[in-house]
Amino acid sequence: MEQARPQSASNILMTAVLFVLALLFISPILIVFMNSFKGRFFISDQPFRFPNPDTFVGMENYTEGMVKTGFLNAFGLSLFITVSSVAVIVFLTSMTAWYITRVKTKFTGLLYYMFVFSMIVPFQMVMFTMTKIANMLHLDNPLGIIVIYLGFGAGLSVFLFSGFVKSIPFEIEEAGMIDGYSPPQMFFRVVLPLLKPIAITVAILNVMWIWNDYLLPLLVIGSEYKTIPIAIQYLKGGYGSIDMGAMMAMLVLAIVPVIIFYLFCQRYIIEGVVAGAVKG
Repeated sequence: MEQARPQSASNILMTAVLFVLALLFISPILIVFMNSFKGRFFISDQPFRFPNPDTFVGMENYTEGMVKTGFLNAFGLSLFITVSSVAVIVFLTSMTAWYITRVKTKFTGLLYYMFVFSMIVPFQMVMFTMTKIANMLHLDNPLGIIVIYLGFGAGLSVFLFSGFVKSIPFEIEEAGMIDGYSPPQMFFRVVLPLLKPIAITVAILNVMWIWNDYLLPLLVIGSEYKTIPIAIQYLKGGYGSIDMGAMMAMLVLAIVPVIIFYLFCQRYIIEGVVAGAVKG
């Protein structure tokens, strides 16, 4: 009994610390949500106060922000780019990781370390060259940017998939070989279903990155095609004025899809990340 008390006290302390940290991380989102129902002139003066009868404007900020930003069009474009990019990343990098993990040659070893090295190259180091090449190859459009996202997202995705593939017993694939499966059949019928936890983890990480990305779409497709982060910037008026109420409302609408997707798939995150990192 004497040994159980320190453990119980430490658990309570750890719970309290984690609760405080969680509150600190969530508080900016709560502040944005709270201010999205205030009039624009009250947000700067009373950013941390709850809306009251004098400051509450209902859904006015949401309707005005959607009109000013063309939110529905921006939402559709962001959804198309995000879903398409993530699907391509998950599909191609999972096959790549399976190949370089099971086929042991100098080429696959070099290829693996090239993917890992790409993770540590800062985006700012290559963004101007990348923009020029994208323009030359006519990738400066909603379809072309999917290819660019594949290039930037391949490093981490291949790393995580490779670690998970190493945890899959090779005997399972040998059984498929005995049944006469070809390599494509082996991947789609045997390997891919086993990759579901890490595939969802990779999808979540890339969804949060691509959906919220501002700089890459701005450099590649510019203001001609407005994703949500770019559209929100158009709430800035002349002389540096900003419609803070509409901006707060649009920020809330922008994060809701990611939160829903994360909550729906969160049970796979820990399993996928741990397997991908430890085995890798």
